[in-house]
Amino acid sequence: MPVCELDHIVVTAPNLKVGVEWVRDALGATPELGGAHPAMGTHNCLLKLGDAVYLEVIAPNPNAPAPQRPRWFELDRMERNSLPQLAAWVARTADIRSAVAACGEPLGSIEPMSRGELNWLITIPDNGTLPLGGIAPMLIEWQTQVHPASRLRESGCTLLLLEGFHSDTESAQGLLRSIGFAGNVKVSALPAHSRPYLVAHVRTAAGVRTLGAGCG
Repeated sequence: MPVCELDHIVVTAPNLKVGVEWVRDALGATPELGGAHPAMGTHNCLLKLGDAVYLEVIAPNPNAPAPQRPRWFELDRMERNSLPQLAAWVARTADIRSAVAACGEPLGSIEPMSRGELNWLITIPDNGTLPLGGIAPMLIEWQTQVHPASRLRESGCTLLLLEGFHSDTESAQGLLRSIGFAGNVKVSALPAHSRPYLVAHVRTAAGVRTLGAGCG
C-alpha cells in the first residue's frame, strides 16, 4: 500500500496581496514570494510550517495568459472581491501512480508541473474542481531531492492539525485509508448538504491560531 503524508495546505485568493494579508492577519507571519506556474496561469507565495510542510497562497497571475483549461483549486470561480479561503491540501507520496490506483475516489489526472527549478507530478481534476469539496487531498510526487519547505525561511509557525468537515465522512475517511495516509488530519461530520470546509490549527509565536472557516 502507498504511504502518503501531508505536504502543504492551500489558500486561494483573487490576488496574492489579499491572500498574503489574510494569512498574516490570521497567523502573524508573512508568506514569502514563490513563483509562477506557466501551465496554470497562477503564481504563489509560501510560508514554512515544518521541515517538510508549508502553506501556499495561490492566485491567478495577471501577467500570464489565461490557460487553455480551468485553473486548479477552483480559482476560476473566484470573483475579484472574493475573500481568501483555506480551500485544499496536498498529500505527498513517493509513488503517485500506485496511490492513484489504490485511491477510493477519483482525484484527477496525473500531470507534470514545474515552477522555476522545481518539478513534480500532481493529480489535477480536468474540470478544475476540488475532490470532495477540498476535503480529499490532491496527490503530489516531488521530482527533486530537496523538499521546497527546506528552502523557506523560518516563520515561527508549525502546523499542528488539519481538520476537514464533510457530510460524507465515510467517503473521506475511506479515501485516506485507501492511500495509506498517515498524519495529523481529522475528518469530522457535517449535516447533510452542508458545504465542506477546512480548518488548520497552527502554533505561532502568539500561541495556537486557526486558519480557515471564520477567518478574515
